[in-house]
Amino acid sequence: MRDDKKISDIMSREVKIGNLNYTVGKLSAAFALCPLDGRYASIEEKLAPYFSEFALVKYRVNVEVNWLKFLLEKVNCEFLEKFDAKTCIEAIDKTFNDFTLDDYFRVKEIEKRTNHDVKAVELFVAEELESISLEKLKSFVHIGCTSEDITNLAYGGMISTALMYEWIPAAEELIGFISEMAIDNSDTVMLAHTHGQPATPTTVGKELSVFANRLQKSLDYIKSIEIYGKFNGATGNYAAISMAFPNENWPVLAKEFVEDFIGLKFNPVTTQIESHDYMAHIFDGICHFNNVLLDFDRDMWLYISMEYFKQITVKNEVGSSTMPHKVNPIRFENSESNIDTSNALFTALSRKLPISRMQRDLSDSSSQRNIGLAFGYSIQAIEQTIGGLKKVEVNEEKLSDDLDNNYAVLAEPIQTVLRKYGVPDAYDKLKEMTRGKKICKEDIHTFIESLEMLSEEDKSRLLELTPATYTGLAAQIVEDNL
Repeated sequence: MRDDKKISDIMSREVKIGNLNYTVGKLSAAFALCPLDGRYASIEEKLAPYFSEFALVKYRVNVEVNWLKFLLEKVNCEFLEKFDAKTCIEAIDKTFNDFTLDDYFRVKEIEKRTNHDVKAVELFVAEELESISLEKLKSFVHIGCTSEDITNLAYGGMISTALMYEWIPAAEELIGFISEMAIDNSDTVMLAHTHGQPATPTTVGKELSVFANRLQKSLDYIKSIEIYGKFNGATGNYAAISMAFPNENWPVLAKEFVEDFIGLKFNPVTTQIESHDYMAHIFDGICHFNNVLLDFDRDMWLYISMEYFKQITVKNEVGSSTMPHKVNPIRFENSESNIDTSNALFTALSRKLPISRMQRDLSDSSSQRNIGLAFGYSIQAIEQTIGGLKKVEVNEEKLSDDLDNNYAVLAEPIQTVLRKYGVPDAYDKLKEMTRGKKICKEDIHTFIESLEMLSEEDKSRLLELTPATYTGLAAQIVEDNL
């Protein structure tokens, strides 16, 4: 029987911080609605500095503070000339050097009153200026800005740093791991399968190198995407700031602020919002990376089911609650599931964010708060695949057995050599001999010996050929491309 009251009591333990009450445990592993806050809490710990509500407030404060410093340093203003810019900036830097949890709660306390998250940040910065006797600068906090000037730069910084310090390193670790496995197995021969049927042999390393190469190309594309920011007022025309300071070249100054003080690429032509096109490019790029990884996960799952890879057993781990013999490829399955979730979120964001009615609507605001989830599920997928790779090893005995039992794959090189001698029906001859039949080494050799048109050199090469040696340039492809 459900005991909702008891659960509610457990979740409702509260602590008083400032003038507000905060519930303890709502985002604990026990009660989290999102697995990134619960079961996959290690991902939350990695991304919370970039995509949490705390992070958003912190990045917004950073933008507001940098705008004030920029004005002190760069703008010609009779009122600002009363202040020693260097001394003020040093005091501001010291005050805002570390954004604490107490600071966050203070912003949220102000927001309870204003019912406006960016205005709360502005008022918080003004309060802090009072605490260091710079209250006369309060009117310059947020001057000439619309909320989206602050927020778009905050999100640009959040995405940029999350990519740099979390997602890209995870992707690079994955590619490095697959590449290392590919190099180690560059000449480990494996029967290939096209359409699920035995096909021209390859090597484990070459097939792994295909994915390492695809993932690297996808990663290179993501790295090449520039992250943009805008800083041009309520409808993108510098209207308010140019009214207050008509003698300044605001497009030039805004570009300097965005690029030199915030570290983003300047977007000079916008509505109230930055168009979010770069976000769509990044999110679509990560979706493609995820899809390549999904392809890899499914191949690994199949190779494990075919026993081409053995899973390393861990003594106390349980593969099935009822079948003691099982070791399930759960990490690759977990990765596949998290890719689906990540792609669903990134696709929704990519479709939504570049669309805004006229000069702006607010629908992007709620959508952007899910960016961290999309990144989180992608990183979870990457980490699960790496974990899966660490628990497998090549089953060379099984690979060898499958090769020895599929001499029919040598029909391809034989008919190709016959074509060289002008035999018009070479393909048909080999099809009649092999299709739907179990062919052994002796059958192949008998057929080769019957081919009187072959030179002794070609006949000798074909007789020496086995499925295990028929890999073309597979090993060289690994060496040349990793």
